[in-house]
Amino acid sequence: MESHPRKIEWIKYVVTFLITAGLFVTVFYISRVISEKRVAEIQSIQNNISLDLLSSETQFSLLNESDCSQDGNSILAPELGQMGDRLSGMETDLGPNSKDVINLKEYYSLLEIKDYMLAREFAQKCNVKPITVIYFYKNDNCDDCTKQGYVLTALRDQYPTLRVYSFDADLNLSAIDTLEQITHVSSTVPTLVIDGQVYTGFQSIDDVTKVLAPQLKKLQADAKKAAAETQTTEVIGVDITN
Repeated sequence: MESHPRKIEWIKYVVTFLITAGLFVTVFYISRVISEKRVAEIQSIQNNISLDLLSSETQFSLLNESDCSQDGNSILAPELGQMGDRLSGMETDLGPNSKDVINLKEYYSLLEIKDYMLAREFAQKCNVKPITVIYFYKNDNCDDCTKQGYVLTALRDQYPTLRVYSFDADLNLSAIDTLEQITHVSSTVPTLVIDGQVYTGFQSIDDVTKVLAPQLKKLQADAKKAAAETQTTEVIGVDITN
């Protein structure tokens, strides 16, 4: 009589074990699939960034030969912005201390500095003045840096030709150290350098817009002029034969 309850109890243990094992295997499989998908996405981002970097390096060589007919505000800036967005996404996925993230950020920072130098050279040669913001930040223990990043992203979205160069002050890169010395910034973050003037601490959209007001008005005027010229061209090109 006693063996029967024991047998039922033993069967319960076996069933419980099988269910638990099944759940474990299922969770493990799902986790593995998700991990593999995440790795594939990260590799895709890395490949896209690497391709963008190679394309940009080629652009530098070509743009050094450009004349003043080239629009100085359009040189490479949109591509840099797109690469920055991809790096931000990769940094979110892997974390700021990932070796892959750090290596790509260092390369990207050098590319930003080269673009900044190219823009200055173009400005001197062609007597133009690109609108630039140099931004120094840190990832650790800096809530104001996060907020400042949102502000600059919003401004860049509103004014696509606005050049925003972002540099992680924690990167062990001598070129960034030299840039900090040249722009006379301190170790305090966030820090913005606008038209040679240093602004320490968080700057709101209103603050930055106020500083850039004269230049932004010119940008808006140029945009309206370009839109009007485009509309005129479209009217001229209308087919009136029908």
